[in-house]
This record gives sequence, structure tokens and C-alpha cells, in this order.
Amino acid sequence: MSTTVNKGHAPYYYVPGPSRHPMMAAFGLFFVILGAGQWVNGSGWAPYALAFGLVWWLVVLKQWFSEAISESERGLYSDRIDVSFRWSMAWFIFSEVMFFASFFGALYWARQHVLPSLGSIDNALLWPDFKAVWPTQLAGATASPAGTVEPFRTMGPWPLPTINTALLLLSGVTLTVAHHALRENQRSKCIGFMWATVLLGVVFLICQGYEYYEAYAHLNLKLSSGIYGSTFFMLTGFHGMHVFVGMLMLLFITLRLQKGHFTADRHFGFEGAAWYWHFVDVVWLGLYVVVYWL
Repeated sequence: MSTTVNKGHAPYYYVPGPSRHPMMAAFGLFFVILGAGQWVNGSGWAPYALAFGLVWWLVVLKQWFSEAISESERGLYSDRIDVSFRWSMAWFIFSEVMFFASFFGALYWARQHVLPSLGSIDNALLWPDFKAVWPTQLAGATASPAGTVEPFRTMGPWPLPTINTALLLLSGVTLTVAHHALRENQRSKCIGFMWATVLLGVVFLICQGYEYYEAYAHLNLKLSSGIYGSTFFMLTGFHGMHVFVGMLMLLFITLRLQKGHFTADRHFGFEGAAWYWHFVDVVWLGLYVVVYWL
């Protein structure tokens, strides 16, 4: 049941009415997941399904966010709603921490436990030239049985991963400067640094895409390249997806700033997006060390 309020007075705890947006967003995400999964398996129609789902999802999010922004600008959100938003965002980021921890844990377990255990087994149970090295199918080190996994080279830290690290660290700085500018009522400065942050996010995604091209075209590193390939693309791919989502958040916030939204003392929408972006930065630092260096 929605909350009825007098104009200009925030209710004790505003409860919006029934909404179709969650179901519509889930419909778009269904096609995103279906298209992505079938694309990996070589289906010709999969890219179109993925594009349709992504466009649908973005349109629904735009409408959903517009309604939430309208409620906020009409003064319907009290301090209790602000606290609720903060806790919700904190728990959401915690769930994302657990999400990435599972992939980091899988990589650690494969390298530190599974590989040594396989190395202690008689080669009669594995292929004859198996060696307990990482990656397990690295060119020149070992070969998979009957060539089921083609030899490949690993992706090193130079130059693209290091460039991407610098881009994300710099984006964290520009975002922090923008936040301080907003708290000091320097809106023009805040908007300028927010656009810089969004641009750095876009450049990161472009570099990530080019890195994938290099992996496939020149290193023969693919999703099917054994456990190294699967963990590499799962970790970096999901991180890239989070960068894309975070960049969209920052873009929405920047457009709202240009419309005069947010004040020096009430701007959790800005803070929530900033929390998420800094989380993405920290995850990348872990990826940079574990995936590209170790």
C-alpha cells in the first residue's frame, strides 16, 4: 500500500505504490543472460538477443530511476528513508564482495590445492606429459590430451592492465574531488570532475575490450583455455560488467547534478554511486595483482 502525504511534508516512512519496473527489468535481464550464454556457444541469433535485452533493461532502468528521482525531489524521502538507502547500498556492496570472493577463492584453491594434488598422482591417471605448473596448459610446459586445449600465452601486466589500473586509480581521485566540491557548494567544479570520472570509466572499458582482442587474436587465450582461461575471463569479465554499471550510475548522477539536484548536505545518490565505484577500484587492484602478476 502506498503512503498518502501532504504536499511539502515528508512522511514518517514513504512506501511507494505497486510498480511494474522489477518485472520489466527482469524480462530484459533474461534476454541479456540468454544472449550472452548462447553467444559463447556460437548461436548466430545470440548477439541480437543480448542487444535487445540490454536496450530493454536500460530503458526500464531510466524510467525506474526517473520515478525515484521524482519522489526524492518532491520531498517524500525522510531521514529514515536515507538511513534505509545507506544500509541497502552497504549490504548490496557486501554481497558483491562475496561474489568476487568466490571467484578469487576458486582461483586460490585451484592453484594452491588442486594443482599440487594432481601433481602427486601417477601420470597413468592423467595424460603422460602432465606437469603441475600454472597455467596447466601453458605453451611449452605441457599439453592437454589429444590437443583438447590449444596452447596459449598468458596476459601479462604490461601495458594494458597497468594502464587500466592507472585509469581506475585516477578516476577514484577525480570522483573524490567532485564529492568534496559538492559538499562545498562548488557545483560547476563538481560537474567537471564527474564528467572526467565518467570519461575515465569509458576509456577503461575500451582498453578492456582491446585487451580481450589481444588475448584472442595474438595470445590464443580464450574462455576455453583450461581453468586459467575460464578464471581469467570470469574475473575480468564480471569486473568489466561492474565498471559498466558503475559508469552508468555516475553518468546518471552527473546528469542530475546538471539539473540542479542534490545539495551539500543531502546527496546520498551521489555517495551511493561513489561507494560502488570505489569498491570497483579495490576489486581491480586485487585482480591486477592476482591475475596479471602472480
